[in-house]
Amino acid sequence: MTTYNIGYFVGSLSTRSINRTLSKALIKLAPETLKFTEIPIRDLPLYNYDFDASFPPEGTALKQAIEAADGLLFISPEYNRSIPGALKNAIDWGSRPWGTNSFARKPSAIIGASVGAIGTAVMQSSMRSVLSFLDAPQLNSPEAYIAFNADFYDADGNVSDESTAKFLRHYMSEFAAFVERVLDANAAGHIGDRDPAG
Repeated sequence: MTTYNIGYFVGSLSTRSINRTLSKALIKLAPETLKFTEIPIRDLPLYNYDFDASFPPEGTALKQAIEAADGLLFISPEYNRSIPGALKNAIDWGSRPWGTNSFARKPSAIIGASVGAIGTAVMQSSMRSVLSFLDAPQLNSPEAYIAFNADFYDADGNVSDESTAKFLRHYMSEFAAFVERVLDANAAGHIGDRDPAG
């Protein structure tokens, strides 16, 4: 049985993040073929291209973590109808310097939880645009906009509501299959590699 290393981003820096709780649930409900490592974003300075000539250790570590992953999972809230600044900053770091876009051809998926009814739908739309530009294939179906109910989750990520657990389990199963398909396609040969972030 082939296992795949998944790097995951939690888009909130809050110690009380509901999306961190969601990340724990997703890991628990994922197929055994997926192994998870968080890619931390808290200590990154704000990106600007003055860093390109001499990347700081935090930026280098981020890029190495992305490149070591077989697939990427973004678990994020929505801030002001868009991507949280810390997560967008991490994406900018990962795409630079020119010619070293670490996201290219990495199978990816986006999911997020919100206490509101739209469940991060607008953030995810923004993320899809960014990841498309970075040539990162995305799981498009099923979509997952989670209206978070705190009563359904404990601190360790166990999900007590069976319908929620069933949906999240299905989402992670589909993500696992998507990662395998994309990696198989990559291994078969990919014409026209590009670095759109340059």
